[in-house]
Amino acid sequence: MRSIRVWDLPTRLFHWLLVGSVIGMFITANVDDALSWHFRIGYFIASLLLFRVVWGLVGGYWSRFTHFRWSVQGFFRTLRGGLREPSHVGHGHAGTWSVVALLTVLGAQVTTGLFSDDDISMAGPLASLVDGEWVSRLTSIHKEVTKVGVLVLVLLHVGAIAFYAWRRKQNLVRAMVTGDHSLDEMPINTPASRDGWAQRALALVIWAACAAAVAGMVSRFG
Repeated sequence: MRSIRVWDLPTRLFHWLLVGSVIGMFITANVDDALSWHFRIGYFIASLLLFRVVWGLVGGYWSRFTHFRWSVQGFFRTLRGGLREPSHVGHGHAGTWSVVALLTVLGAQVTTGLFSDDDISMAGPLASLVDGEWVSRLTSIHKEVTKVGVLVLVLLHVGAIAFYAWRRKQNLVRAMVTGDHSLDEMPINTPASRDGWAQRALALVIWAACAAAVAGMVSRFG
């Protein structure tokens, strides 16, 4: 069995920080006097999503969007086969579209939150840019549509991980913790993701720039 580095440290940190942030987002949305933290967590998620978009272009080999498996036909073939795919490194067809769906819905959740208004004490920094009708509409979408979408996709994501562990005997969580993936039959020329300190420093700079952009937007319009 051969093992290679698949998920670089920035990708793994992004994943687990996003997990914690989504949990925090749901908790603070349902706790009295926690709405200010709900907004702060939303801003942090926005910085993470921006980072992941950039990292998908310049990050480790298997974190780049160009190395996702984008075939829609392959995705439906995987579903028909009970999530069974040939042994592979990185995201398979199901994993690719699961990630895309989750990032898209989370992006919609954060974006609508920027325009939302609770009519009591808190309003998104961009709420003043649109009229009241649109604020009301986007607030409803934020609370009733994208929120449910995020919850459903998270549950499907967790369910798929459990299914792979139970039926396919593949521990997907371990790979996202250690960064390494092992296969019995791995082509000798399978590339590993670069995960050195230079790569990590670049990721920190990119995230800092994304966080500064979000903070600047909040300061400018908030």
